[in-house]
Amino acid sequence: MSITVKTLWDEGREKLSLSIVAGAQHLDRKLPETAMNRPGLALTGFFQYFANQRLQIFGLAEFTYLKSLSQEEKVRRLVELFEQQIPGIVITRNRKAPREILELAELHKVPVLRTPMVTMNFVNECTVLLEKLTAPQERIQGTCMELMGIGVLLRGDPGIGKSETALSLVERGYSLVSDDVTEVRRSSRGRIVCWANEVTRYHMEIRGIGIIHVPSLFGVAAIRRQTELDLVIELKAPTGNEDRTGIQPASVEIMGVQVPCITLPVRSGRDMANIVEVAALNQKLKELGHDAAKELDEKIITRLTRGRVQYV
Repeated sequence: MSITVKTLWDEGREKLSLSIVAGAQHLDRKLPETAMNRPGLALTGFFQYFANQRLQIFGLAEFTYLKSLSQEEKVRRLVELFEQQIPGIVITRNRKAPREILELAELHKVPVLRTPMVTMNFVNECTVLLEKLTAPQERIQGTCMELMGIGVLLRGDPGIGKSETALSLVERGYSLVSDDVTEVRRSSRGRIVCWANEVTRYHMEIRGIGIIHVPSLFGVAAIRRQTELDLVIELKAPTGNEDRTGIQPASVEIMGVQVPCITLPVRSGRDMANIVEVAALNQKLKELGHDAAKELDEKIITRLTRGRVQYV
């Protein structure tokens, strides 16, 4: 999904300290690629592998090289650069844009932005922001929590107790990410990132009480803006067929990513918050290579095998 320079401006002008130098009326130029490009070779006249669909970054090296050229040569090189139909230019270190760049930007309808950030820092942070803006996103049902760095999504039918379980976890010192509705996207690392809708962020609905504002009641430590998803927990009414060993792992697909999933039966008087906490910690141990169910299964098989050999 491609975005425009205006999208970058709207989402990153505060975080990236951006200001518009020229071409404010041309911010609708598309950014087909999320990577940045420093046009060093292009300024020397080499355009064979020029990444013209990327945002062009002018830093200390580019300006120093331009100063080494004669006026006529500098103009010629900049004209060649702008003729490549670049989407936009960002000038770092708050350097003043040369008059030639401003004139060519207006002529070719190319927006020019400026930031006080060091070039490398800007490239790193802007790349992360662009990947976030272009990543596939969905909205799913479920309450998301973070337990000691473990992202957990609680799902189930309405009234099953997702919010009440989440509230009990918040009281134990864990953090709420979103209640009932969760926004998700797939990161460049193939992980699912969860966060709350801007409107409902930091709020919870508790049946019988209504809407509560979590940080006002429990402090800012009780909330997280976003988290990576490690485990999905389905809360369901008991059927009698629940898995009692956990040897056969289950998963659920979210945006093409397989996420570990377990089903917990909800019974009256059962401390669901405690069970969810243990499930999350157990999942973390599995990721570290310690699977209690498999280890016990291997021990039982080994003991039975030894006994059979002795019997024979």
